[in-house]
Amino acid sequence: MATYNKRGYKPKTKPEKEDVEEFIDDSESTTAEVFGSLDEGANKAEEWFEKNQKPVIGVIIAALVIALLYLGYTKFIVEPNETEAANELVVAQESFTTALESTNTSVKDSLYMVALEGRNGKYGLLDVAENYGSTPSGNLAHYYAGMSYLEIKEYQNAISHLQDFSSDDDILAPLAKGAIGDAFMQLGQAEEAYDYYEDAASISVNTFTTPRFLFKAGITAIDLGNNDAAVKHLSRIKDEFSTSEYASQVDLYLGRAQAGK
Repeated sequence: MATYNKRGYKPKTKPEKEDVEEFIDDSESTTAEVFGSLDEGANKAEEWFEKNQKPVIGVIIAALVIALLYLGYTKFIVEPNETEAANELVVAQESFTTALESTNTSVKDSLYMVALEGRNGKYGLLDVAENYGSTPSGNLAHYYAGMSYLEIKEYQNAISHLQDFSSDDDILAPLAKGAIGDAFMQLGQAEEAYDYYEDAASISVNTFTTPRFLFKAGITAIDLGNNDAAVKHLSRIKDEFSTSEYASQVDLYLGRAQAGK
């Protein structure tokens, strides 16, 4: 069939006029069918909504209520809790820092106990961890508590708190894992210590924690008779972290590991 969509076209012959009229009739019929289908679909949608409007409105209201409850919980519970936790942690953290920096070994343990238990009505690390455990400050309190217990040689408590601590920080995360390894080492559980040293060395690659825990993993591997692993860890220090403080000690232990293979 010829098309007649050119602007200004006028049929000249009778057959052409008949074709145009047929084309217009078909177009009008198709348009009517389309609008008829749309009307039918709209009617069905209206009928469905009328039948189900109560459940639909109920779902919408429930979603709004949940959103408002979440916003209210965040605004009036989570945020105030975090503020309180942070304020409480400051004092305990200061006590921990004082103990850490003290050169008086006879009072160090007492200072760590003050950090852990608090004094003069102020919360210690244990209080912050227990009462605000779901907040970032409560989480951090577990780290400081674990480190404090490690310093006063309460190794099981150190392990417990450090395992409760979680972080994505490139420094804190490996330090916590490595400290757990130190605690297991002091308990005579070298295999567990080795696993944690390996984890600590691999969590993030940096010049501070990576060579430190590669070194500890290497020495522990020698103690366990795993000389291949020791060579791997110690060689990595020599190759990748030659300027670290551990690099100067690597050759001695690397020689022992290679001789034992």
